[in-house]
This record gives sequence, C-alpha cells and structure tokens, in this order.
Amino acid sequence: MEKKEIYNTLLHHRKNIRFNFLCRAAVRFGFELRGRKGSHHVFTRKDIPEILNFQNVNGKAKPYQVMQLCTIIEKYCLAEDEDDV
Repeated sequence: MEKKEIYNTLLHHRKNIRFNFLCRAAVRFGFELRGRKGSHHVFTRKDIPEILNFQNVNGKAKPYQVMQLCTIIEKYCLAEDEDDV
C-alpha cells in the first residue's frame, strides 16, 4: 500500500483503525518504536520533534491518536512517496 493510500485510510476511517495498522503506518512513515509499557507504544523519528504515543484498546487505536499521526504526516509532507520527490 502506498503512503498516500495509508494516509487517506487513516484520515477517513480514524474511528475504525486497528492498532496494528496504526503502528505499521507509523513505521512506514519513518517512525521507530522506541518503547512499550503495557498497552502504550512510543514512536519517534529523529528529524521530527513530536513523539507519538499509541494505546491499544481491545485491538483498536484511539481516534485522537490516529489524528495525531495524520497531523504530523500533513505538517511534514510525509505522504509524498520517494518516487514523487
């Protein structure tokens, strides 16, 4: 799945995103898993100061956390595929 497709899925279905999909999306956009504690997963990217903290709630992601990733993708233009640059 291309980055733009992933971004559109996150943006338009934020209330029904599986937690594993959100974590894989963060990795696809260049974030690395920095740690886990309980149901919380922390993702960082060295060129972006924001930290993403996702929480697994019965296999689903919280909608506001999905929007946090979408906001960062938009702010830093991360949805552009490598071929588009």
